[in-house]
Amino acid sequence: MPAWQVPLADVVVPEDDIAVVADVYRSGWLSMGPRTADFERALAEYTGAPHALAVANGTTALHLMCVAAGLGPGDEAIVPSLTFVASVNAIAYTGATPVFADIASLEEPWTPAAAVEAAVTPRTKAIMAVAYGGHPGEIAALRELAAARDLVLLEDAAHAIGMRHGGRHVGTFGAAGAFSFFSNKNLAAGEGGAIVTGDDALAERMRLLRSHGMTTLTWDRHRGHAAGYDVVALGFNYRIDEPRAALLTARLGRLDAETDRRRHLDRRYRSALDGVGGVTPTAAPAHHIFTVVVDEDRDRDGIRRALGDRGVQTSLHYPPAHRFSIYAGGADELPLTDAYAARAITLPLFATMTEVQQDLVVEALAGALG
Repeated sequence: MPAWQVPLADVVVPEDDIAVVADVYRSGWLSMGPRTADFERALAEYTGAPHALAVANGTTALHLMCVAAGLGPGDEAIVPSLTFVASVNAIAYTGATPVFADIASLEEPWTPAAAVEAAVTPRTKAIMAVAYGGHPGEIAALRELAAARDLVLLEDAAHAIGMRHGGRHVGTFGAAGAFSFFSNKNLAAGEGGAIVTGDDALAERMRLLRSHGMTTLTWDRHRGHAAGYDVVALGFNYRIDEPRAALLTARLGRLDAETDRRRHLDRRYRSALDGVGGVTPTAAPAHHIFTVVVDEDRDRDGIRRALGDRGVQTSLHYPPAHRFSIYAGGADELPLTDAYAARAITLPLFATMTEVQQDLVVEALAGALG
């Protein structure tokens, strides 16, 4: 493995977190049970959503809410191409067709309501809004559009835990919102995901589908609350386990403080890059990732190599989904998405990043730009 002086992301697991997980293993109950329920209550309270369901990972969260929302063959769902492919795959898993929309601009890499509205057809059933980097984008306008056109608004809020817009947590604007707790996320457990919703019927449907369509769970039967079960729907095994649920509950208590630290680093990046030519940060703080767009005449890949030579890890968020072989031909030209994907660089950002590390990133970037 490369010896990065500044990795793209970093996860620090303190001893208190290790102790919490060790206690779960000592308890002898590892599958979904009381600690999962504790985490779901804590997440619902944190986000302000009436219901929260923990699941195995962010992709299962996306798929589960698409299935529960009724997407299926013959339907279309509008989704940005500038997203991790799971946003798109979750739609396709149901048999529905993903329809790609362009971003607002190179400095605003999220899908505007106008681009979504232009993509609506008689087959459109849903909008999949993506909080790129944790930024809400035009989520309020998308909510209004969905209501006006009788569409289901679903939120891929994988980057957005801890992000609020107008006092409301991102992920709670639509019928349901999905989060990811992958190891590079702001709230990390290695793998894990969750869905929040204010729709009682949708929550009940997702709980059923999360565990094989079974009417009772193993934990229910262990406690003597049920003697058996029926299977009433074609469900999935999308359950999270108790060690990760306990870890997430512990880490959730530190999330706001870590988000504040990310916010400080975001602002510090912007100040330091203000006098650096050849590069423009994306328009607004998002706090999950920090992306910059290099000028058109610059060698983006050469700049990344130069940063790597200085021990600075970078990434690309994201290769456009409409350019993948599996979705080739599924979209008209998306010029802004293509331009952004060709010129954007994701720089390191994580809560435990030091200012010395950040200064090294800025220095290396300025040097690479000449």
